[in-house]
Formats: sequence, structure tokens, C-alpha cells
Amino acid sequence: MTLTRRTALRTAAAAAALPLVHIRSAGAAGKLTLGLWDHWVPAGNGAMKKIIDAWAEKNKVEVGIDFITSVGNKNLLTIAAEAQSKTGHDVEAFPAWEILNNQQNLEPVDDVVEGLIKQYGAVNPVNEYLSKVGGHWMAVPSSSGTQYKPSCARISVFKNAGADVQAWFPARAEHSALADQWTWDKLLELAPQAQKAGLPFALGLGQTTDSVDFVGALFRSFGAQMVNEKGEVSVKSDTVRQALEYMAKLTKFLPPDVFSYDDASNNRALISGKAGMIFNPPSAWAVAKRDNPSVAADCWTFPTPAGPKGRFVPYLPYFWGIWSFSKNKSAAKDLLTHLAQREQVEALSTAVSGYDIPPFLAMADLKVWEQVEPPLGTVFNYPIRPFHNATPSIAALPAPPDIAVQIYNRATMTTMVAKMTQGGQSMEQVLAWAQDELEGFMR
Repeated sequence: MTLTRRTALRTAAAAAALPLVHIRSAGAAGKLTLGLWDHWVPAGNGAMKKIIDAWAEKNKVEVGIDFITSVGNKNLLTIAAEAQSKTGHDVEAFPAWEILNNQQNLEPVDDVVEGLIKQYGAVNPVNEYLSKVGGHWMAVPSSSGTQYKPSCARISVFKNAGADVQAWFPARAEHSALADQWTWDKLLELAPQAQKAGLPFALGLGQTTDSVDFVGALFRSFGAQMVNEKGEVSVKSDTVRQALEYMAKLTKFLPPDVFSYDDASNNRALISGKAGMIFNPPSAWAVAKRDNPSVAADCWTFPTPAGPKGRFVPYLPYFWGIWSFSKNKSAAKDLLTHLAQREQVEALSTAVSGYDIPPFLAMADLKVWEQVEPPLGTVFNYPIRPFHNATPSIAALPAPPDIAVQIYNRATMTTMVAKMTQGGQSMEQVLAWAQDELEGFMR
């Protein structure tokens, strides 16, 4: 993001004007200001404030919270403004790639994260890929806002096509042999039937995160790498060709407007009852529960399809980072350690009907995913569990993060699909364009 000084100052002023949630305390341990993500599930903010309120009272810290919306990228603009002006909140909520983009202005938090790993075991490996820079943790993985984007299908649509998703992935902690049927080939078999029934799969191929995440996971399941872990361009490979050939077949059975989808488009398609499946966290199901209950009662969430190289589920995390110019780093670290405890993580996830995914793999057994309904068990398989035989993924892996972020933000993979299926370009023309694009990221 290019930010002029004038824009930075204007954005900083706007951020300063945000309503501040004040938490009373005895004020004996200083002050702390937080810029946190404004949760899409309204109850999320209240649950977060309650936890921080209790911590502040106990530790005698005066805390102020801004809940900053991601609508219109206001959170990203605030981050950019504070990084440039070297003033603002002590703690900021950072979306996936923003740790890499702001690493030079962040306080290392090895002591916090390594302590939590000793307590709870390994974190989701995508968190380490995104926030461990030069051997140092530059942010604390957060549960708030962190999501998987697995399959969310209409039970009836799949049953009418001869597939029982509840039998594939039952609401039980066990592997079903039927789950192995859920492959990209199976999806391609079901897609024409869903289209014929007037309930096509609303799988976005636009430029925003839902589209990029879905195609990125599909590429990985074919073993298709844009850039390898050594930073070498590897797009002209048989595996990339196979992934593109598959997408050329699939797009024939998707809604015609999927190439212009934003992150709300697939949600609207499901909620309105016009789609047979999407890849999304349970936010679309939760809105349908309110606005279209019959659709919500017909939804089942389960991992993405498997490909020749395995099953990869899109994962998009949030982080809490401490600015290097923070005036109260000690209190900030204490609070982030507190927020990462299982008790707090479970309270936050429960408040948002299981939307939030804990960063620690050992916390994939929270009760909330067993309890929410309708139907009972609908999001039991939302978090990756050991018996899913699945791997969390972010698009552009295994490319080095400084290259992967450009592939991700430029939506290179979905653009390749669009060029071949909508732009009339040949496979070799698309690969040549991608080669040039990727080499440009490295110049």
C-alpha cells in the first residue's frame, strides 16, 4: 500500500477520532491502548471487552480499546498510518500478511509465544510462516478473527446428487472411510448436477481473499507451486498445468459472475438459498440462521476436497502485535499472554458461535463446535482435527513470505484462471504471463 504523508496524517486523525472504550482501573500500572479488529459477529466485541476489563481491574492498568472495522480496509489504513507516524496504539490486531509488511516496526515477542508453546504445544504452522521473521516471533497468534474456509454445503443438494455429507464427515471424533470420497474429482462430478438443479456451487474466482484462498488450496492439493521454497519461479510445471486444466473444467458449472465475486458474494448466494456450496467460515451459516433459517438448517461444514497431493484447508489468521514505539510493552505482553489462555480463547469462540479458530492445535476440541445448531453438529468439522488428514494452508505456500505476499495480494492464481477461461488465452500464454509476473515480484 502506497501512503502519502498527507493521507497518513489524515488517517491517523480519523483513527484518533474513533470511539474509545474506556476500562476503569486503579491506574497503578500505567496505561495501555489497543487497536483491535471489529468482529463481524457483534457479540465478539462485547466478549473481548469483558475479558480485558477483568484483566485491567486485576492488574491495575488503564486500558482503552478501539474496535476498528476491516470494511473499506480501515484497519489496514490505521496500521499504515501508525507505522509511518510512529505513534498510536500499543497493541494492534494485524491480518495475515501485515506482520511481514510491518516487521521493522514491531517488538519481538519470543518470550510470549515460546512460553505459550511450552504450555499448549505447537501452533498452526501457517502462523509461524507468517509471523516468525529472522528466527523471531514478531506477533502473537490470535484466535479473534482467525478462520478456516472449508466446505459449507447444502445437505439436501448433495443428497439429491447421491452424496451424504453427514456420513462423510459425521459430528464425531473419528475418521470415516467415506470421507476419502470427498475429492476435487468428486466435486467436479457433483457440480453439473447442482447447476442443473439451479443451486450451483458459488466458488469465487475474483481478486479478494475468499477466492484467492480457495484456489490457493486447490493448487497445493495438486502439488502446483508458483514459486518454490528456494524462491525459484516454478510456474511452468506439469502440476500447475493440471490445476489449470481442472479449473477450466469446473468453471463451466459455476455461476457466470464468480469472476467478479468479492468476499460477500458467496455468503449472499448461500444465505439467499441460491447456492449448493461455498468455501467459507461459519459466518454465512450464522447469518442464514437469522435471515433464512431453513437454509441454515440444511448446511453442513466439512473440510475442502482432497487432491493428488492431499487435502489442504484455507486458513487465514489474525495476530496481535506490539509496536516498537509502544510506551507499555510489559503490560502489553502480559495482556496478550492472558488473551491466549485456553479459558479466554474458549470464551471468545463461544461468543461468536465457533467462528474464531484457536492458533494452538491442541485447542481443536472446544465444546462450542459440538453444541451450536441447527442442525446439531453443523460446524463440528469446521476446525481441522487429526482424523481429517488435512493440512492448513495459505495461498502461495511454499514461496518465501516476501514473494508469497505479492502473489496473494495480486491474486495471481485466480487471474491465471480468468485469463484462460474468460480471456481466451492458451495455457502457454497464461504460463508465460505468470512467469513474467512472478519474476517481476523479485526485481
